[in-house]
Amino acid sequence: MLFTAYSAGLRVSEIVALKIRDIDSKRMQLFIEKAKGKKDRYVNLSPVLLDILRNYVKTYIPKPKVYLFESEQTGTSYPTRTVQQIFNNAKHKAGIRKEIGVHSLRHSFATHLLDKGTDIRYIKDLLGHFNIKTTKRYLYVSKNKLVNISSPFDDLWKNEDIEW
Repeated sequence: MLFTAYSAGLRVSEIVALKIRDIDSKRMQLFIEKAKGKKDRYVNLSPVLLDILRNYVKTYIPKPKVYLFESEQTGTSYPTRTVQQIFNNAKHKAGIRKEIGVHSLRHSFATHLLDKGTDIRYIKDLLGHFNIKTTKRYLYVSKNKLVNISSPFDDLWKNEDIEW
């Protein structure tokens, strides 16, 4: 669940609503149906995540029938609270004391894409935002990236492209 949240930048409600049929391994996409705002979208399916999910479906007993992450007792999707508890257990096991939630995986996904140079308009679409302002508001640019930004003037000077 947590790998899926980070690798695709999903909300908790989107993780628990994922159905097996939503995985398109030919096109390497996940279909996110009726997410926030009743908006459908596709997100990229990581090849690494696909391998993890295939192994999960193969070894999980009982095998999920409809939902990717299905309760053994009820055969329905897990409640969002269960995913939050799984995240908190993993966080404590890793020794992370910071007060963060599952949504921080979504923030990290977006921030890491931005750090890799992905256009913010693509990030907006992957996250399912209606407005670019929503995306800009919660993306955190790492301070290391800001420190390493050089002025275009420096590049011109180094390349001796300035005429006096």
